[in-house]
Amino acid sequence: MSVATYPLVIVTTSERLPHIRTFHPRRGRMGDRHRDALDRLLPVYGVPVTRQPLDLDALFGRRLPVVLEIGSGMGEATADMAAADPERGYLAVDVHTPGVANLLALVEERGLTNVRIALGDALEVVDHQLAPRTVDAIHVFFPDPWPKARHHKRRLIQPRHVALLRSRLVPGGTLHCATDSADYAAAMLETLSGDPELGNAYDDYAPRPGYRPLTKFEQRGVDAGRDVFDLIFTRR
Repeated sequence: MSVATYPLVIVTTSERLPHIRTFHPRRGRMGDRHRDALDRLLPVYGVPVTRQPLDLDALFGRRLPVVLEIGSGMGEATADMAAADPERGYLAVDVHTPGVANLLALVEERGLTNVRIALGDALEVVDHQLAPRTVDAIHVFFPDPWPKARHHKRRLIQPRHVALLRSRLVPGGTLHCATDSADYAAAMLETLSGDPELGNAYDDYAPRPGYRPLTKFEQRGVDAGRDVFDLIFTRR
């Protein structure tokens, strides 16, 4: 099946289109704390990125509504939300090894039992490891904006990817995006509003909900004069 004949808003077969990388690869040095956390804790809290479906109940050891965190960064926001929301499981996915290591350390330090972490491409996890209608919420906070027009095809929030993400939400589940790029925010709003199975929880952009912590990354943007845009959509 060619790209030209594959409907952008439908993801129903096992013949899925190859993903274009939607993130900048980032390098970072890891200190002893992070190396220790990665060595000891990834086998405990880590989720292998494979093509085998996940049993979410087994993953968390009990039946919990699951929140998928795409791009968990250094993990502080994920740890804060999971600590404040113990009756939901948080599956964090990121490609940045130091960030994954830091989140692992935070999970241990705070005694969190409702966090699991995958080191890899979130679209691969969503596509191959999560079944349709299994996720309570998906968070996409401050994804790479890819500001140059020629790179817009790499943005995470575009129709084909949104259709895939939405398909994994339970009815009534939420897709919550946030960005400090005004151009990307406008594109997000147009794309999310165009999905026939998503409804905007607000008339336009959403106010920042109390459950989304203000991170150091976000604060730097605010200090630099950038506005932050939240978008919250619900699966019909």
